[in-house]
Amino acid sequence: MKTTKHLLVGLALLLPLFSAIRAQESPTFNLSGSVDTYFRTSEYAPGTSFANLPGFALGMANLVFSYEGEKSGFVADLVYGPRGAEAVFNSTGSSNIVNQLYVYYNLADGVTATFGNFNTFLGYEVISPTANFNYSTSYMFSYGPFSHTGLKLDFTLDDEISAMIGVMNQTDYTDSNSDGSIAFDSYMFGAQLGVYGQYFNLLAGEGYTQVDYTGGVDLGDSFFLGVNATHASLGGDNSFSGVALYPQLTLSDTFALGLRGELFYDKGAGILDADGDFDNTGLTLTGSYTSGNFTFKQEFRVDSGSSAFYSNSNGSTDSLSSFILAAIYSF
Repeated sequence: MKTTKHLLVGLALLLPLFSAIRAQESPTFNLSGSVDTYFRTSEYAPGTSFANLPGFALGMANLVFSYEGEKSGFVADLVYGPRGAEAVFNSTGSSNIVNQLYVYYNLADGVTATFGNFNTFLGYEVISPTANFNYSTSYMFSYGPFSHTGLKLDFTLDDEISAMIGVMNQTDYTDSNSDGSIAFDSYMFGAQLGVYGQYFNLLAGEGYTQVDYTGGVDLGDSFFLGVNATHASLGGDNSFSGVALYPQLTLSDTFALGLRGELFYDKGAGILDADGDFDNTGLTLTGSYTSGNFTFKQEFRVDSGSSAFYSNSNGSTDSLSSFILAAIYSF
């Protein structure tokens, strides 16, 4: 008992020293994440990913563990809930909560190797609702890749110029390169060039090639215009493509207003309809109120198609509107 008491006293005396040492070091371990939930006024929703459930509905809980060492580190990004399940739809067993899981090593100044599963480098939108202005997602994001598993090299060539090359499994196959239906030796090649905040992307593999541009420009102190354009060839004459503008206006320290205007074209890809060539025009107006770590979004969306490939209470229709209230907390 006496020895234990002395040990506890000694540890208590050493705690200020440990704290002082840690204060002099840069943080190495971090836990971050988010929780989101929403309400949709109608059970009818466009055929895009996430936020499609009626009434009061759940998004996901997202926990991101990361460790940054002097030359290496890791990221373990775990997701739970309907949004997370949709994001990792090709995962199986215990892997079905893994959104990202990778290690990295700094080979030299400006050169980093990343090995594992990481979210896609294509497109303007991402899986986490904390990084998207609009709560619902576009057709381009929904039917492009979500994640890749493989090895990539990132190069920082200048303060404003970057590049990336990588070899990866088939798109969205998190656990391995096959579910039994894909040849094991079928891999994807990825590349990116970033120039002054504008990113030119390429993803290519057997029977699939996608080129993508993502960027934006500040048009004033409170006005930003984001841009995304993509084209994916699925083999033969089948493809999908689209373009979207994301104007965003900051009205105060706590409130901003943003619009997504998207044109999406389905040429035999079977996205909008099973057969033929179809197109969709989507307009999404989102108000975003932020207070500390809390964000409250109000969103009105209208989709209009070249054919009646939506569904509502009256059956098939060529247009669809919906309203969403979403609450997001990030930490």
